[in-house]
Amino acid sequence: MTRPGTLGELRASGWVSRPVKDEVRTNAIARISEGRQLVEGVVGYEDTVLPQLENALLAGHDVIFLGERGQAKTRMIRSLTDLLDEWMPIVAGSEINDDPYHPISHHARVMVAERGDEAPIEWMHRERRFGEKLATPDTSIADLIGEVDPIKVAEGRYLSDELTIHYGLVPRTNRGIFSINELPDLAERIQVGLLNVLEERDVQIRGYKIRLPIDTMLVASANPEDYTNRGRIITPLKDRFGAQIRTHYPLDAELEAAVVEQEARPLTADGLTVHVPGFMAEIVAETSQQARRSPHINQRSGVSVRLSIANYETLVANATRRALRHGEHEVVPRVSDLDALVASTAGKVEFETVDDGREEQVLDRIVKTAVLETFRARTRPEKLTDVVNSFEEGMVVHTGEDIASSEYGRLLDELPALRETLADLDVPESPAGVASAVEFVLEGLHLSKRLNKDAVGGRASYRGRG
Repeated sequence: MTRPGTLGELRASGWVSRPVKDEVRTNAIARISEGRQLVEGVVGYEDTVLPQLENALLAGHDVIFLGERGQAKTRMIRSLTDLLDEWMPIVAGSEINDDPYHPISHHARVMVAERGDEAPIEWMHRERRFGEKLATPDTSIADLIGEVDPIKVAEGRYLSDELTIHYGLVPRTNRGIFSINELPDLAERIQVGLLNVLEERDVQIRGYKIRLPIDTMLVASANPEDYTNRGRIITPLKDRFGAQIRTHYPLDAELEAAVVEQEARPLTADGLTVHVPGFMAEIVAETSQQARRSPHINQRSGVSVRLSIANYETLVANATRRALRHGEHEVVPRVSDLDALVASTAGKVEFETVDDGREEQVLDRIVKTAVLETFRARTRPEKLTDVVNSFEEGMVVHTGEDIASSEYGRLLDELPALRETLADLDVPESPAGVASAVEFVLEGLHLSKRLNKDAVGGRASYRGRG
């Protein structure tokens, strides 16, 4: 549909100007009424964070998200642009998205005054109505608010001329949503420059006797101050935010696994079929859950969901490498692949211990606890009694990365009781699927103190405890 191209056509079309927060509120009401989620692609916040966000938007508040790293703060902020109208008219050539009905910049005011209903109109898509700044110590007032443009002065204009203003990011996001990530990292003297934006809704640029009324919704993110220790949010600024919303990590392994399934990059390669059993994905998720409870992990810095995603991708990558070496076309991760998680975990957690070499021991203990918790949740002990009895009678099973999947298949004939457990684990009776389930069951029985295990390097031997 052809959109109006002049101010007169815009008036004739019946378009009504409204503040950006009213616009967001109206579109949020429509989504809530339709039963749609306010923010797409965020898992686990349906009953906690999102209701608070809905309240804030309906109330017309500026929002600050407070939470540890990897809690989808930035994703939620960026998704708020979906609550803006798809297209918005501005005075043609305006640097600060002037409302055609209420122009505020010198350029737009002159344009409308001189040309009246013939003043040209441009249409801006909602994706261009979002501004973002990562707060860094070198951020200046000029970056956020504006400054004198020396080039325009050199062209012959007077300093008092409003046309010499170089607008900062906040005015350039007029009639839109502006985000500041990691707000405490912004120097306190710079935070003062945002006070008027949040309360009086205007900006003052030094050297000019003007106040520009800015229509901007301000959204910020911050880590807890006791973690960053690099700065703080000054009290007057914190007071001006209408809502402070605390984010959190997934509350259980099931939600964590759902996030991983959504975010992990799938591994694709010609000739390979990748299948990750549910119990292996749950072990990865449970590992992060256990890390968040471990006294040996610094909980102030948090254990990001990025840890689960990276571990999942590393697990699949290691299983793929193993399958390629054995000439197998089916990729199914096993418990023996969990040793590869050290590389993807070490850089994403901060340890409380300072003893050399203790980190790997801590991680090993966390992973074993995750395997045991998953084993208890996924299997029934009474179905494995015959399996344990076979080991007590002298059976020994070797596992490891260097053992091909086909070698595990013979165990189904020697231990028919395993078939029922494999069915409970929802694993196909393919060689790679059987290998994965067998290693999981044997490791679970060992951690449950029903089997002994001798481990050397990447190989392990399971035997009875007698």
